Amino acid sequence: MASFMIEGGQRLKGTIVPQGAKNEVLQIICATLLTPEKVTVENVPDILDVNNLISLLIRMGVSVSQTGEGRFTFQADNINLEYLESAEFLKSCSSLRGSVMLMGPLLARFGKTVIAKPGGDKIGRRRLDTHFTGLQKLGARFEQDEKRQTYSLTAERLKGCSMLLDEASVTGTANIIMAAVLAQGKTTIYNAACEPYLQQLCKMLTRMGAKISGIASNLITIEGVDALGGCNHRVLPDMIEVGSFIGMAAMTKSEITIKDVSFENLGIIPESFRRLGINFEQKGDDIYIPSQESYEIESFIDGSIMTISDAPWPGLTPDLLSVMLVTAIQAKGSVLIHQKMFESRLFFVDKLIDMGAQIILCDPHRAVVIGHNQQFKLKARTMSSPDIRAGIALLIAAMSAEGTSRIDNIEQIDRGYQNLEQRLCNLGAKITRS
Repeated sequence: MASFMIEGGQRLKGTIVPQGAKNEVLQIICATLLTPEKVTVENVPDILDVNNLISLLIRMGVSVSQTGEGRFTFQADNINLEYLESAEFLKSCSSLRGSVMLMGPLLARFGKTVIAKPGGDKIGRRRLDTHFTGLQKLGARFEQDEKRQTYSLTAERLKGCSMLLDEASVTGTANIIMAAVLAQGKTTIYNAACEPYLQQLCKMLTRMGAKISGIASNLITIEGVDALGGCNHRVLPDMIEVGSFIGMAAMTKSEITIKDVSFENLGIIPESFRRLGINFEQKGDDIYIPSQESYEIESFIDGSIMTISDAPWPGLTPDLLSVMLVTAIQAKGSVLIHQKMFESRLFFVDKLIDMGAQIILCDPHRAVVIGHNQQFKLKARTMSSPDIRAGIALLIAAMSAEGTSRIDNIEQIDRGYQNLEQRLCNLGAKITRS
């Protein structure tokens, strides 16, 4: 198990470029299974979850070659269907959350799919009902093997239909879209998720020959086609990494520029950090964050305490609430962080309290942060990263703390952040891996 040693109190200065978006590229890589032709994907981040998914596709029979930094070609023209029922394949699925999005493409193209209960972050209930219900409405037959903890779907040919999703699940919507593009007839998906990464998936599928309308809305219409072809696709910069760097700059009183952020696809994220009092300037497609000695949380017009909560797009992504919570620790004022979508994501705050943060954990979904206004520094501690986003929040806290902290289980951080310690050390941080 690897660890970070972080010497706190270092101010950062310089320019950093966000990696390709993890949540997009996992969908995109799965979509390459929809065609036997070559698909080229650019700006692929070198992170654990993505590398594990690529390795899984190679074992499935996909020809994968890296043709440049972050540039890969995929050709799924010789899939080993027997391997898809093997114990090795199912074990790989069980350790990789993104494997759930293999279902739609495999079912649509080959008529069957079996996956194990997928792994990933332990952040509360992450049900799969929306995936299975949507695929069943397209005509798939569903079976669950409780003993093996596997799910199987079969269909001779999927048929389009109209459906209303019970929740705007991002991965559920992606799975259903990828299945519907090869279904017979028209499919309409209402209450569809519409995050920029899903928009990217739809645009890629359209370039491959799919017929999709309503992109960027919650009503997607798909006219099924018989086959898809190859294409080139470039992954967006990771909005979660952009937000992480904004919070990091504020907590460490640093002056940094975040390059090429695709500002138009950040949605409400910049405004949410402004509500915490963080100043920044948009310069073209870059974000410049000046060094701030203090920042003050806004109040609502009636004077009540600011509440920051997550919601399906275009609301605030739940992946950034951990970062916003830790950023508020050194703000002036108080804020209620309301994590609506996952019930265990705030349980890392006990580690922040142990460092000296003033946080009241109200229940599994809500925490009140009473800011220090930079009057008291956090104290260095030894901690363990429970999941990707809590891990980056703990790293930010350690970078602002007094003394040298240790974070164990940083493989969780590696799942979502590429070569993070080196990139931050280039800005002046003091982080070593052991």
